[in-house]
Amino acid sequence: MNKLIIAITAVIIAVAGFFFFFNKDSAPHVTFQTLDGGKINTEELKGKVVLVKFWATTCVTCVKQMPDTIEYYNTYKDKGYDTIAVAMSYDNTEALHKFRESYQLPFTVAYDKSGQIATDFGGIRFTPVSFLIDRDGNIVKRYIGEYDKKEFIQTLEKTLAQK
Repeated sequence: MNKLIIAITAVIIAVAGFFFFFNKDSAPHVTFQTLDGGKINTEELKGKVVLVKFWATTCVTCVKQMPDTIEYYNTYKDKGYDTIAVAMSYDNTEALHKFRESYQLPFTVAYDKSGQIATDFGGIRFTPVSFLIDRDGNIVKRYIGEYDKKEFIQTLEKTLAQK
């Protein structure tokens, strides 16, 4: 009987370990079209911790969060952190260029003109929605709307510390 209990316990631990270590949500494989005409795909981002932030120039919460997004990028960019701000398909390029210029956005701004990237990330329809992605391309955390800034920084720093 003891051997059976030990065997069942070992199986439970092995299954739990598998799900803890190997069953992570991978970020979708997409190619971002930047406002500057460049392209970046998710494979190129491996090795960095990346915030993919879906936003719009008409989104009040997005505009409110942008100074924090800039601050996090500037603070952590030299530690392997990057940001891609993905503008929604319903935005327009003229407004995006003006916004980027007026806020002096230091990170990549992409335009999801077709809406395919939003679809690939789970059907994003409203903003802001952000995904923190680790160096291996796995989604660490999803942020919808307002979020706790201290918790974000703690999660970011913990993710950056993982090599």
